[in-house]
Amino acid sequence: MTLKIGTRQSRLALAQTEMFAAALRQEYPEINIEFVRFTTRGDRILDRPLDRIGGKGVFVEEIEQALKNGDIDVAVHSAKDLPVQLGDGLEISGVLPRGDYRDMLVMRKGSEFSPADRFTVGTGSLRRRMNLAKLYPHAEFADIRGNVDTRLRKLSDGEYDAIVLAAAGTERLGLSLAEFTVRMFEYTEFLPAPCQAIIAAECSSGSRAAELVRSVSHRETMLCFNAERGVTAALGADCTVPVGAYSEISDGMLRLTLSDRNGNTAQGECPPEKGTELIKELISQL
Repeated sequence: MTLKIGTRQSRLALAQTEMFAAALRQEYPEINIEFVRFTTRGDRILDRPLDRIGGKGVFVEEIEQALKNGDIDVAVHSAKDLPVQLGDGLEISGVLPRGDYRDMLVMRKGSEFSPADRFTVGTGSLRRRMNLAKLYPHAEFADIRGNVDTRLRKLSDGEYDAIVLAAAGTERLGLSLAEFTVRMFEYTEFLPAPCQAIIAAECSSGSRAAELVRSVSHRETMLCFNAERGVTAALGADCTVPVGAYSEISDGMLRLTLSDRNGNTAQGECPPEKGTELIKELISQL
């Protein structure tokens, strides 16, 4: 059997797709896996913030269409890039174990900033800007687009005093940040995007590919994925709504923290199957 997996062409996207392919090969060594690479609208348009070119869907539209057309069997995504609504007839069939969920402030070596300092941070994310403004009230922000390597180069060239990156991305690329100063943010002070650091595989519902992907999916991460996707849906969040969410499974309970567009936060826990009720309860507290 040949399984065609669709992916964006960036180094990070290919690294994440290879991680999913490795999980499938380990379980089904007889499967032949082919990568089909796409350049999405979000990859082509780099001179404007995401909220001005269509939001999160710009990274998945072309790949979802290929799924619907039968040109590919599986699409691998960074889960935080998924829009609230998937394409008709499509589903997230599985996820890999979650990576490092944290955001980090990356500065040139020897640079560190206090809450009293004025400095420029490269980030187009409204959520990251809102979080940083609480920690660094005098920080200024400038849009930045491009892959991880491009962003680090712009920082080194002095276009920004600091940038914000997702820890999981640099780890999956095997990048060393030894030449930079890094501040890691725990979720208690800087909530990540919902589903950050989760790699998701999308398939046509009821397909053989969906069945295969489901068999290698990580149960606890899938529970967290569904909970955090539920937050996104309940708050009507996209790139223009800066919400955050982080969940984990501990002692069989789902622990969830979320924030709304105003930065108000709420947290609670429940059995995983009661996640929808917990989300409604927490939102009512905001």
